Amino acid sequence: MSRLCRMAAALFATLAIAPAAEAWGPLGHSVVAELAQRHLSPAVKAEVMHLLALDRTQSLADIASWPDEIRNDPNQQALWKETRPLHYIDFRDPSCVYVPPRDCKDGKCVVEAIPHYIQILSDRTQPDAARLQALKFVVHFIGDIHQPLHAGYRDDAGGNAYQVQFQGQGMNLHRVWDSGLLGTRGLDWKAYANRLDTEGVAPLPPPIAPLGNPVAQWAEESCQITRDIYPAGHKIDQAYIDAELPVADSRLREAGRRLAEVLNLALENG
Repeated sequence: MSRLCRMAAALFATLAIAPAAEAWGPLGHSVVAELAQRHLSPAVKAEVMHLLALDRTQSLADIASWPDEIRNDPNQQALWKETRPLHYIDFRDPSCVYVPPRDCKDGKCVVEAIPHYIQILSDRTQPDAARLQALKFVVHFIGDIHQPLHAGYRDDAGGNAYQVQFQGQGMNLHRVWDSGLLGTRGLDWKAYANRLDTEGVAPLPPPIAPLGNPVAQWAEESCQITRDIYPAGHKIDQAYIDAELPVADSRLREAGRRLAEVLNLALENG
């Protein structure tokens, strides 16, 4: 059995026994990264620090939004064009069941991108620069896949074409979930991570049949959440915030836990 297959099996085992929960803007991505970094094993944290040193940083939060930021870098336009479709998945049916040929043509979606970059990250024969880039994509895409509107099924570009009124201004629903909801707490990323981390280990949703692909399950969870987050009358009121902000918080916590598990599995052996 290949290392990637063993990692996938281990991830699924974790999901099976767990108790019964641009994507996020910079705030959300930093929160997910910080939650994960706090729960790395000592050996894995050392390896992460080794890779981050190439960018002269010591925080996963500092690299968590890099795959979005390259869109504005003239020197990275080819990479941005290549990886842009990997930030999301468009389900083609409200059943939210992942069908690769239909939902991820040619492997160009976040469900297939995550294991691809995990494989590069875990391969110690790869140059450190390639592994660092893979780390950036793994951190970011695990955040992305937990943002519900990065895995929707409606024909509205993940809520980008669905306009709402939020706090007295017009914006699209995708932006509300990227940053608007989280911003209502008035916390920076470290304070937000502190708040969520005090709640303990994030409980995870139960496995979804058919079993065997944990990354697909993460996307299916997000897709199922989108069934209930479109506001009546296109208006985001306080009742909506009170109902949906805990959902967003749960997805951040789940993403942080799963990212830590992925990195601990991918980098456990030096």
